[in-house]
Amino acid sequence: MAQQPHVLIVEDEAAQREVLAYNLEAEGFRITRAENGEEALLCVAEDAPDVMVLDWMMPNLSGIEVCRQMKTRTETRGIPIIMLSARSEEVDKVRGLETGADDYVVKPYSVSELMARVRAQLRRVRPATVGQLLTYEDIVLDAETHRVTRADALLKLGPTEFRLLTTLMEKPGRVWSRDMLLDRVWGRDIYVDTRTVDVHVGRLRKVLTQNGGADPVRTVRGAGYALG
Repeated sequence: MAQQPHVLIVEDEAAQREVLAYNLEAEGFRITRAENGEEALLCVAEDAPDVMVLDWMMPNLSGIEVCRQMKTRTETRGIPIIMLSARSEEVDKVRGLETGADDYVVKPYSVSELMARVRAQLRRVRPATVGQLLTYEDIVLDAETHRVTRADALLKLGPTEFRLLTTLMEKPGRVWSRDMLLDRVWGRDIYVDTRTVDVHVGRLRKVLTQNGGADPVRTVRGAGYALG
């Protein structure tokens, strides 16, 4: 469950919010709901989503302001935002996109189209969750078959090491803190000591280098781990 893609739905109309949640959950996504802009920002701070589906017209803090705030913060600017709006004029679409929205969907919309747009954003930020092969140098990871090879040799990874490698391979070069890896690999609902991360990184390194290849996992002192 830790690798289940996470979508935050921000919609002040309860009926629309639940329809979206129902359909996204049926597609296998983990869902968080927010009914206004203030709650959305709190949700992001507590449990950052992989994708946000954000309504423009909300009382108090509008979707466009939520988008602006998220895109000006280093820690949240990389989260894809799909803006939902009844505003169909080109000037409104341009404003939404210029504020930082990654996509813009006009109400009323087709649920199947919105699902496709969510998957498109996930292909960009978490490609393994939509079945794409991940490659880094001579390492190839197939998330659908749970098969990993290095220099064409099959590697046998435990489930935790597989999720750990998936996370590192989705964003080569990114430094992941131990807490970030705990959230992504083990999940927020399970208590695991941060030292456990070091143990599993060690196991992953052992498998990756078992045939004599260089260790691709880099330790960043005081920060965490990165691939490359």
